[in-house]
Amino acid sequence: MAGRKNQKSRAVARKQKDKWKAKRWYSIRAPRFPWNYQMIGETLGESDEFILGRVYEMTQQEFDGDFTKMHVKLRFRVTEAVGQDALTQFIGHQHQNDYTRRQIRRYRGKVDGVVDVVTTDGYLLRLKTLIITDKRVKTSIKQAIRAATMEVILGYAAKSTFAKLQKGMLGSELEDALKVVLKPIARVRSAVVRKSQLMQEGVVVESGPTLDEVHETEKRAKAETEARKAAALEAAAAEEDEEDEVGVLAAAEALESVADSVDDTPVAVEEDSEEESEVEAETEEPAAQADEPVDESAGADDDLSSHTVAELKELLKAAGKPVSGKKSELIARLQE
Repeated sequence: MAGRKNQKSRAVARKQKDKWKAKRWYSIRAPRFPWNYQMIGETLGESDEFILGRVYEMTQQEFDGDFTKMHVKLRFRVTEAVGQDALTQFIGHQHQNDYTRRQIRRYRGKVDGVVDVVTTDGYLLRLKTLIITDKRVKTSIKQAIRAATMEVILGYAAKSTFAKLQKGMLGSELEDALKVVLKPIARVRSAVVRKSQLMQEGVVVESGPTLDEVHETEKRAKAETEARKAAALEAAAAEEDEEDEVGVLAAAEALESVADSVDDTPVAVEEDSEEESEVEAETEEPAAQADEPVDESAGADDDLSSHTVAELKELLKAAGKPVSGKKSELIARLQE
């Protein structure tokens, strides 16, 4: 019975569909306007209905490369799936809490504000502002700052589309406008919209490149990148081949020089042997001459003068004569 149950369980397991194999990757893209369907990430889903409504978060540094905005977190919601692309809608941003805490100090003033704005294309957003002053300020000053901030933001949003408001919040345009207005009231260290939230969508602007155009542009850019990479690899390979050829030539020259030195070695040995034979011949000639009889009377004086004083004294000792005196006296004494 146990064996039959195990067989049934294995059969059921084989029939079950592997969910991971059924899933596929989707390319998450930013809105068409104003971000031109920029690819911002990837997500895994079994079908289109499973990825709709997903929220994707990323830092602004990852989004547009602005290093000064690495503390800003952007939020996008998937609203549509077209093939392998997941199209999104910008639903707000937020400054990270640790960055906000670092801006607040005991001797500084903090003014928070909340304002709901409507853009010209009908988008409703809730914006939360954060004003940091250089010094502590009174409550009346805070109220004046809050009122001026609300007036600037409402006026800016009333003249802007949703796309322009996004760029104003994520860039420096809105921040600069706030600092100019708040400067007569108090010395402001920072004036930003620390958080935004999309409350209601408005009119969707059909502006910017289509998805097909974006795909063609990405294909061309990928092909150009691959071509540049292939050219760089070919250049590197050519340089390596040249270096190898130079190394081979250098090795061949080294071998030739070694061969030449080896060929020259026997000749040098022969010359050395010839020189040694000549030296031996020269040394043998005086020896032969020494064996011949010498005329003592002819060159006695020359022979004695060629001796050293010590040798002359030895000769005098052998003859039983005195050994004192100069060399000339010793020679004269030997000649007696």
